[in-house]
Amino acid sequence: MAARGNPIIVTRVHPTAGVVRRARELKEVILRQFDLMKRDKAVVVAHSMGGLDARYMISRLGMDQHVTALLTVTAPHRGSPFADWSLRHLGERLGWLKIAGALGVDIDAMKDLTTESCRRFNDEVVDHPGVRYFSVSAARERRNIPAFALHSHKVVFDAEGDNDGLVSVSSSTWGTHLGTWPADHWHTINHRRLRLISVDEPATGDIAPYYLSALNEMERRGVNLGHA
Repeated sequence: MAARGNPIIVTRVHPTAGVVRRARELKEVILRQFDLMKRDKAVVVAHSMGGLDARYMISRLGMDQHVTALLTVTAPHRGSPFADWSLRHLGERLGWLKIAGALGVDIDAMKDLTTESCRRFNDEVVDHPGVRYFSVSAARERRNIPAFALHSHKVVFDAEGDNDGLVSVSSSTWGTHLGTWPADHWHTINHRRLRLISVDEPATGDIAPYYLSALNEMERRGVNLGHA
């Protein structure tokens, strides 16, 4: 992206906090970088839960005036059945939520990513009419999912069908859908955990060209990538 002449802001937010906290941190980082770069508009590319953070930031934190378009990459817009499973079995039965609370650890993401929580989120966090919304999904066959994600893939598949090991295609579709990448959830940010891919499902390789292709399609549809 940088080689194409697009100024880049790489953000970092709390890894396990809830959407509201993360969205506020995201806004703070972007505005701080705007001051340094003498800019006031951006195209936001958000992976996974970052898509919810960005939607909240745009719609509820006044960032619509600074965001031209949002591209979400395998974001759980409608939640994940695996978050439901985790909250039920780990958070409640094993008491992780109580333990985390006692230790002062913020793990509100577990609650915010459930399907019920995301239903409420979508009712309350309305897309801003002045911002264009795009999305891409990802999916792999279960036999081509890393071993540590086989259980989560099955939980999501049984509930919602094709998925990337954490998020289903149906959940990650939002706004203008630009397609489904042949990758697992981690591969979509180039963390390749599986080296051997079956003959009938070839290796995806470097994921970067997929991002560039999505940006090209957004540009073809009239998005000014000079803000990216």
